[in-house]
Amino acid sequence: MLHIGCHLSCSQGYLAMGKQALALGADTFQFFTRNPRGGNVKPFDAQDAASLVALMEEHHFAPILAHAPYTLNACAADEKIRNFAVRTMEEDLQRLSHIPGAMLNFHPGSHVKQGVETGVRLIAQMLDAVYTPEVTTTVLLETMAGKGSEVGSRFEELRAILDTTKTGDRLGICLDTCHVYDAGYDIVEDLDGVLEEFDRVLGLQRLRAIHLNDSKNPMGSHKDRHEKIGEGCIGLEAIARIIRHPKLRHLPFYLETPNELPGYAREIALLRGLQEEEA
Repeated sequence: MLHIGCHLSCSQGYLAMGKQALALGADTFQFFTRNPRGGNVKPFDAQDAASLVALMEEHHFAPILAHAPYTLNACAADEKIRNFAVRTMEEDLQRLSHIPGAMLNFHPGSHVKQGVETGVRLIAQMLDAVYTPEVTTTVLLETMAGKGSEVGSRFEELRAILDTTKTGDRLGICLDTCHVYDAGYDIVEDLDGVLEEFDRVLGLQRLRAIHLNDSKNPMGSHKDRHEKIGEGCIGLEAIARIIRHPKLRHLPFYLETPNELPGYAREIALLRGLQEEEA
């Protein structure tokens, strides 16, 4: 069974997002924990979260994925920005504790000319500060495209974070198809080879979620510009191989394509049809 969802607006509340996902033909969804370009967050509603949990159990949802805001930069040169990252993740993890199975995904950050080694050290420090033994939510590092001074465009950089933080054995990875392609990993012509490299460096057991996006730019462009499924440089045939791959098809897939809700519904139906064709 293909577990697939799309990105929904958290402004409508937890239960409303769950109902919207069902209406789109999805069995999971992703949402920003707060304003993605800022830090504002609406008051937490425990009853709304409990209602979502009941809906998810009734309809056999795959784990939902919370996405930290883009303003969270754990390895910024500015200490105030790093402190914001700690406060934000602490609060988001506390809220997500009310939704069993939910995962929290974040962009590792940009080192802003400090160098990758310093970036890795600062990211690890943030994780050690917030990811205490009491936290039950799985935190995911996202693979990045390598735009600017982003940390995490190479599997080895993510490995370095895992090895540096004291909580590395509890962390997972979210693989973004647009990002890894833009970073130079050839998932179109050599998907097996990329997965073998991922397994060698990071371990496939750490792969917990996939952002399923086409790319507006060719492989190795380091641009990070998502495209609708089948309309970009990755293409529909390669995306079909990804969702059908025996090492990936059990994972939840989350669409982040440039779509409104009707477009997401069409893509979800398209991808479900591709999987049924294989069966």
